[in-house]
Amino acid sequence: MRRLLTPGWLAGHALMVVAVAVCLALGWWQAGRAAEGNTLSWAYTFEWPLFAVFTVLIWFREVRLALRKGRADAVSPDVEPVVERPRPVITRRVRSTTAEADEAADPQLAAYNEYLAWLSEHPEARPGDYPAKEHR
Repeated sequence: MRRLLTPGWLAGHALMVVAVAVCLALGWWQAGRAAEGNTLSWAYTFEWPLFAVFTVLIWFREVRLALRKGRADAVSPDVEPVVERPRPVITRRVRSTTAEADEAADPQLAAYNEYLAWLSEHPEARPGDYPAKEHR
């Protein structure tokens, strides 16, 4: 609990109390305007207190996280840390006979693969530099 009494946390506590007070005061002000006949103010009458509740919930969450972090820092040294291992990469091999059979059955595929191989061999070349007539 001492870590919640540092200057930064004390300023945060004060800011939370001021924010809740402002939200509730604005809700009260909107209720007065709604009673005078401003129908839009009815929505704000209920909205401002919800903002105050939201502020309190977020503040409690931050306090719990700070307290939990302090407990995690005090873990006993006899506990071994969990080491995450990389997941295996699953690959699948393509049989070359299948690829050759596909190219033999489809001349366009064979020409395209030849074009890609040429581009791979000539990385500085542009696609328009390919010597075949079909790809110009």
